Order: sequence, then structure tokens, then C-alpha cells
Amino acid sequence: MTLRTRLRDLALGARFSVAGGRSGRLRTLLTATGVGFGVALLLLASSLPNMLFQREVRESVRAVDGSGRVDAPRPDSFLHLGRTTIYRDDVVSGLLLRPEGDRPAVPPGAAAFPARGEMLVSPALRELLDSPEGALLKERLPYRIGGTIGPEGLIGPAELRYVAHVGFLTTDNYDGRGVRYGWSVPEEPMNAFLILLVVVACVVLLLPVLVFIATAVRFGGEQRDRRLAALRLVGADTAMIRRIAAGESLAGSLLGLLVGLGLFAAARRFAGAFTIWDVNAYPADVVPMTALAALALVAVPVSSVVVTLVAMRGVVVEPLGVVRTSTPRRRRLWWRLLLLVAGAALLVPLTGDVQVTEASIDTVGVAAGTTFALIGLTTLLPWLVEAGVKRLHAGPVAWQLAVRRLQLSSGTAARAVSGIVVAATGAIALQMLFQAMENDFTQVTGQDVSRAELVVGVDAASAGAALRTIERFERTEGVRDVFGIVESHVWRPGPLKKGEGYAPMSSLRVGDCASLAEFATLPSCKDGDVFVLLAHGAQGSPDDSFVTRAARPGAAVALRDPHPHPSEPKRAGDGPPPQWRIPAGARLVDSRPDPTGMYQYGVLATPSAIDVTRLDRPDAQAMVRLDPAVPDAADHVRNTAEEIDPTSWVRTLAETERDAAFGSVRTGILVGSTLTMLLVAASLLVATLEQLRDRRRLLSSLVAFGTRRSTLGWSVLWQTAVPIAVGLVLSVLGGTGLGVVLLGMGGQQVQDWWAFLPVVGIGLGLIAAVTLLSMPVLWRLMRADGLRTE
Repeated sequence: MTLRTRLRDLALGARFSVAGGRSGRLRTLLTATGVGFGVALLLLASSLPNMLFQREVRESVRAVDGSGRVDAPRPDSFLHLGRTTIYRDDVVSGLLLRPEGDRPAVPPGAAAFPARGEMLVSPALRELLDSPEGALLKERLPYRIGGTIGPEGLIGPAELRYVAHVGFLTTDNYDGRGVRYGWSVPEEPMNAFLILLVVVACVVLLLPVLVFIATAVRFGGEQRDRRLAALRLVGADTAMIRRIAAGESLAGSLLGLLVGLGLFAAARRFAGAFTIWDVNAYPADVVPMTALAALALVAVPVSSVVVTLVAMRGVVVEPLGVVRTSTPRRRRLWWRLLLLVAGAALLVPLTGDVQVTEASIDTVGVAAGTTFALIGLTTLLPWLVEAGVKRLHAGPVAWQLAVRRLQLSSGTAARAVSGIVVAATGAIALQMLFQAMENDFTQVTGQDVSRAELVVGVDAASAGAALRTIERFERTEGVRDVFGIVESHVWRPGPLKKGEGYAPMSSLRVGDCASLAEFATLPSCKDGDVFVLLAHGAQGSPDDSFVTRAARPGAAVALRDPHPHPSEPKRAGDGPPPQWRIPAGARLVDSRPDPTGMYQYGVLATPSAIDVTRLDRPDAQAMVRLDPAVPDAADHVRNTAEEIDPTSWVRTLAETERDAAFGSVRTGILVGSTLTMLLVAASLLVATLEQLRDRRRLLSSLVAFGTRRSTLGWSVLWQTAVPIAVGLVLSVLGGTGLGVVLLGMGGQQVQDWWAFLPVVGIGLGLIAAVTLLSMPVLWRLMRADGLRTE
């Protein structure tokens, strides 16, 4: 047989797909829609690595270049200070600049350097500031808007960012001096545990897409077989029939490729309008990896032909009908179990091979083993559904109609929910991995949010300014309690001893008894008391001798460094440093973790014990408890800190802190999981509608003979619910087993055996949503005009 003949048969099948009447066109449209969804998600998934990489590139391009040291002002130099604040759980990043010459480098994304007192803002920040919701944030950014930051200076179109030209930056409060932008940090190798998580996630997220594509190309199989039987009647042989069927599927998949490319182009165009798990990207950054995109575009049409040819092997198309209408052949179990055994054979030997100190794993073995295991579970579903429905008989009319339909053709129903089985199984395994690894990548900070929720630090110009700062926070709206201290240092007076390069020094904190009690275990306290705080080396703090060398009961201490470094500029009026004698009755007390979880040391003094106006360069520190009845209490505190000193810092306390690399991987997987679940829901809806279309004549006939519509509605629901129930049980067992095996690779233990409950809940929610969306189509198909024929 010549190639020309084969191509002619394929072309004939393609022609039937678009010119085979309304039924043929509808089948082709459903196939194209299903394949299109799958292709679009594959392209989006293959774009995710580039999206995340481009975000890092954009971040490095706009950062001030710190590779070269600039010691003195130059015509093109500038001082810079990075600022990050939180506004209603959204991160607002900023960069403060002060040029030192007339030719400072223009920030990336800006047309010109902003004028003094002006700021450039991102489009998203401008929109927020112009809206009533941004009123509080507008108070925190007291600069005129002088322009917009372009894409070159943003990591995403939804980023809230500003760049401001200020006059208060000095070498005392800046981050550094720069002359250009663009700073790259060497990437650290990823932890082996994270690599395992990424590999498993890729398999889990992409396999449901491939399963759905394989299911979509088989839509409308029964109508196609009847048309092929007519072709046999006019003289086509078996080989020609299979090629024509393959041509129909190939046409649908090629059309699906176009639909998928269109959906991807639309999603890419509007990528900036959506933010999923804090990920937002420019359309130019949504670029698929070339190898993965080419593989997807080639694999889809090839798999459609292969799936059709394999499906046709179980069908005998004769001139007078299709043998598929008879009792189907019993499904074989052995080869399905063989896939599961192959997956276990690849994964089990890797137990204990993944170590925290390593930066590589057997990627091929893990990916292949996980793929075999998931495919094995997917192929096991039709066998379980067929074996289970054989034992179902008694029940209401709706139940009997559903059971009989499943007994005659359970494969179609099982294929419709196979994507859910793969997605749910993988999601359960991923959830178990997340829970076990989160302990390794999440550190307990030791911070006590019951004592303080925010900690604010301000560099005060004087002790009076420091005290006024604390009072300002006490009067701030939404503040319930403030524990404030004035912080400075004390030095040992007198000449340096032999071998000493500097005078022994210790910290000094002045505050009321309630505030001092946040740092030490005080036996008793009244105004006028002084304490020497010892940390006993906790958390790497210095030995107690380090403190007592400079400060001990009865000792005189200097309130300014008696031996300043020669590079420090001398201040007007500098003379001998003022001294203060620690009372002989000062008590030694033990340090306790402060609200930030740190052990402090030094001297604690109440206000009457020392004249704070004599302190050198004091700082104000406030530990703030918020009123939960005020929704924006934290933002009011941040606004107060910004108003007092634009270089002040506000720290939000949290009991745990997650590793940045783990957080990035988790974000990427959550984005992919969200897209996969949306695809699963869309695929299940398309598959359900295709099954209802196939049964249009049957449904209309039953209604014409007096069957109640509610009975048929419940029948359709049971036909979907039974395979899904079996699939979810299989997913729970398979996902838990796969999770245990994957955890064994890193020597991890199962943290929660009930990790499958959220996944099952999501699966049931998707099923309910799809069922409700399919009801209007079901009622329409029950009309009497469904009995018409062409």
C-alpha cells in the first residue's frame, strides 16, 4: 500500500470530522475543546520555570550593583536605602535615593531621575493610591508622584513599588553608595529534598493533562463506529476503516492544538491581570521551554492516532453494525498490576537515598517510578469499576438505570474520571511530602506574639526625642499596649589596658518596670532600680565576664565611647565623656527571651536612676500589642513610624519562619495545582456533556415512554458518582502508599495520616460543581425533539 493511499484515508477521516453532519462537527468540537484545554495547560506549565526565572532576573537588574566599592562621592554616585513595608497583607517595596552629583544613574524602568521629594510608582501602586482603599498607605508615602515605573523596573505588573528621591539619606542611615544598577547573586544549589518535591510535582501536575488529552480524542466513539459501519457497507476494508478513524482523531487533535495555542495566547496576553499565589508575570515572561513545548505539540497529534488505533483493536466494525454493542470482553488485571509493580521496583530501592546535605537525586528513577505508579492506578480504575458494578443490582429505578448503563459500558465513565484519580492521588502524595518537609524547612523563631505583635526601632536625635517617640506609639490608633525603652551603651572609662583595641562596652536600656520585665526575670522592681542583665552565653551571647568588665554594681561607666575610632568625625562640643556610676545595690538578674525570642544583656535602668538626656546617640525601641477590634491597627503603627523617621524599621513578629527556597517551590507547585484542578474540572464537565450527548436519543425515548425527569436526573448523577467514589477510594489508598514510599527516600515519617481529607473534599466539590453545570444540558436533551434523526 502506498503512502499516498494512507494519506488519502487520513484526509477522508479528517473530512468526515468536519463534514459529517451536526453530530460529527459537535464531536470534533468537543475533542478540540478537550485537547485545547490540555495543550494550553501544558504550555503554561512549561512556561512556569521561565516566569519564575524572569522574576529573579528583573529583581537582580533593578538592584543597586554592589560588586564594586565606592568610597567617596562622585558625579554619578548616589546613596540608597531599601524600604519594604506591609499594607493590609500586601508587600510594598521601595527604594530611597539621594544623588551626590549631577549625573546619577537612572533607576531601571524610569525615564529620568525623580526630582527631590518626588517618587516614581508602579501602575498598580498608583491605582491603589488613587483609590479610597489606599488612603492609609498614602499617608505613609508622603512624596509627590512624578512618574511611572516601567516593566524594566518591576518583577510583575501587579507589584506595588516606588522609587523616591529624598534629602535625609546620609552615610549614617543608608544601605550603601552606588553608581549603577544590576546585581547578580550566585545561585545556591537546591536541596535534595526540594528537588524530590519538584520532580514529583512535575509528574503529578502534568500526567492528568496527558490522561485528559487521551480521553478527549475518544469522545463520540459510538457515533463514529456507526458511521464506520456504513463505510464498511459500501466496500471499505478493516485497515482503511482504522485509518479513517485515525484521521478523524488527528483532525480533532490538530484543531485542538490551534484551540490550545489560542487559549495559551489569551492567557499569556492577560497574564498580568491575574495573581495566583502571589505570582504575577508580564506576557513577555510567559514563554514555554522550547523542548517541552515542541514535545507537547508533537506528542498530542501522535498520541491521538495511537490511542484511536489501540481503541479500534477492541472493536470489530462490520457492514451491518459494530460488535461493541454486545457484552464487552472481561478486562485483564495482570498488566495493570505490572505497572504498579514496575513503579514500586523503581521507587523502593531509593529508600534512604535522599539526604539533606546532597544537591542531587536520581531524577529519572523518581520520575519514572512515580509515572508508572500513577498510570497503574489510572488503568486499575476501569477494572475496579467493572468488577464492582457487576455486584450492584437492587435499588430504586434511577439506581437500576445507572447500574445497568455502567454494566453495559463502564469504560467511558471510568475514563471520564481518570483525570481526577491521577490528580487526587498525586495531590495526596504531595500533601504528605509537604507536611513532612515543612518541619525541616520551617524554623521556630521563638518570637512570642502574645507579648508583642510589632517591634519598632527609631534612631532618635536625643533622649527627649526617643521618649516622645514612645509616647507617639502609645497614642496611635489601634495600639493596646506599648513596652518602650531608650537604648544606648556604656563603656569602661579610663585608658585601655594592654592588648585591648577598644574599651569594653555593654548595652544600656532605660524604661519602666513593665518594659524592663520583657528582657529579664526581675525579683521586684520600682522606679529608681538598676539591674545588671546576664545572658550566661545563651544563643551565642558573650560570657558574663564581657558584661561585668564594663558594667558591674558600684562601677563608674562612661556614657560615650572614651576611645572612638580615628575615622569617626568629631562632634562639636566633644570633651571628656560623661560618666555615671551604677548603684552598688544594683542586682544581677537573669535574661529571659524578649518578644523577638532573643536573650539580651547589659544594664537595665528605670527612669529615675539615670538622666537620659546625657545618653549618647540613643535609640527608641517599642514593642507593640495591637487591638484586634481595629482592622488597620498595624498600618496605623507603620504610618506613625514613617512619620517619626522615614528610616525607622518595623518588624512583624511570627512564631515560625519558612525557608525561602522551600517557599518558592511551594508557590510554584500551588500555582500548578490550581491550574491542574481547573483543567480537571473543565475536562470532567466536557466529558460529562459528551456522555449526555451520546445518550440524547435514549433519554428522549425514556421521557417519551413516561419516565420522570427527576428519575433520569438521579440516574445520570449515580452514573457519575459510582466511578468517582471508586476513584477517590483508589486515590486515597494509592496516594497514601505513594506518599509513604516517597517519604521513605528521605527517611521521613508520616506527619498526618488524614492528609487526604482536604484533597477528597476538593474532589467532591469539583464533582458537585460539574454536576450542577451539566443539569441544564440534561433537561434540554430530555425533550422530544431528541428522537429526530437525519
